[in-house]
Amino acid sequence: MPVKQKTIEARVRDFFKDNPFTGGRLLVAVSGGQDSVCLLRVLTDICADLEIDLQATHLNHQLRGAESDADAQYVFDLCHKLRLPVHIGQIDVKKYQQEHKLTLEEAAREVRYQFLAETAASTGTKTVVIAHTRDDQVETILLHILRGSGTRGLVGLKPVTQRRIAGKKLTIIRPLLGVTHEETGVYCRAHKLQPRFDTSNLSVEPLRNRVRLELLPALQTYNRNVAEALLRASRIAADDVTYLEDAARKKWRQIAALKQNQIIFDRAKITALPVSMQRALLRMAVEKLTGTLKDIEARHIEDMLEFLRKPAGKRMDLPYGMTFAADYAQFVLGLTPEKEKATGLAGEDTVKLNGRTVIPGWEISASYVPRQKDYVSDVYTAYLDADKVGEKLLVRPRQSGDRFQPLGMKAMKKVSEFLLDARVPRGQRARIPILVSEKQVVWVVGQRIDDRVKVTSETGRVLKIVFERKI
Repeated sequence: MPVKQKTIEARVRDFFKDNPFTGGRLLVAVSGGQDSVCLLRVLTDICADLEIDLQATHLNHQLRGAESDADAQYVFDLCHKLRLPVHIGQIDVKKYQQEHKLTLEEAAREVRYQFLAETAASTGTKTVVIAHTRDDQVETILLHILRGSGTRGLVGLKPVTQRRIAGKKLTIIRPLLGVTHEETGVYCRAHKLQPRFDTSNLSVEPLRNRVRLELLPALQTYNRNVAEALLRASRIAADDVTYLEDAARKKWRQIAALKQNQIIFDRAKITALPVSMQRALLRMAVEKLTGTLKDIEARHIEDMLEFLRKPAGKRMDLPYGMTFAADYAQFVLGLTPEKEKATGLAGEDTVKLNGRTVIPGWEISASYVPRQKDYVSDVYTAYLDADKVGEKLLVRPRQSGDRFQPLGMKAMKKVSEFLLDARVPRGQRARIPILVSEKQVVWVVGQRIDDRVKVTSETGRVLKIVFERKI
């Protein structure tokens, strides 16, 4: 005898039991379609038991004229009937698409999530509930396969996702991932709900619609249970990816470091790892640097893997204006030289000795600080003998013939030779700021100060200078 399926309400309760929400406010996204209307009604019925303050939101994309306006009015009326606060917004997605040169699907998704993040922040919550169902999961897995996103793409949508959108941290939860679209329809009919139908779902122009209307039915002629097969592959991939990513996080500090919008890998250590671990670390690095893996396909990660065998001086370009560069003892993932050059030093700038100075790519703060026994400094913070530095400081790119006495050394050295010995990647050397007084180079920023301007027991005044990268 087949096991009777739990009700949708029971499955949503189980979701919150498995993914504890400690109480507070949830913002539920309601399009007006049957999935989101079903979710809204279920949450309304159980929110008191879960100690949840529920609010709703709807975004009018202005893509279907009067039909879009009617959707917004429907959501407003439904929330009023359910006695729920609702936040209605509208954005011209077509205009946004043209301005940002995106596909209509991409533009709608970006606008929608930005709106959700802003609305969540304005209502005092960081958690948004979205009505993605099992059908959406199957479609997403297929889309990821078609786009070549690799094993991680097989995972598809996650029940709980952390995202940073427009500078705001957002938690997205999906309680209906185990519920089918057919079941939400049955629920709506049983509760006499009359959700809206988006006629654009019948169009085969968007790729997701083609997957739903054409590809899935075709695959079902080969395997009528293809959806179950894909979901099973997704569960297996999720287990494998979770294990590998946990292991990669433990390895991260031994292998890589994030420094000023660059991730630096120890060459010897990463090349000694198994390929699967290399792949996980590289994917993790891209996500740390950009905040997303959108548009990063399996081929990009595989190209980076191949690149680990390249000699020093080689470089490859990646999406989001990134490069992956090979050096003597390290690999550097960061901005492309062209993008960095656009925000780099163009000439000489005077540094305010008791204030802030903004130059392309950098913000510099300088202040006189009290003498003390020890100073906590880093590569972008220097403490200098103010009297030896003088009353005028300039910042500029490195020039031919620049020489200084690196801290701890007794002899003078060409700056170019110092950077070569320090194994600074060739592409970065010309963009390193050089701080100079009227007499000498006082600091190769990010590397070392000149020994002659260090703070000693005889120092009278101390000048603290901090460089902060602005990209």
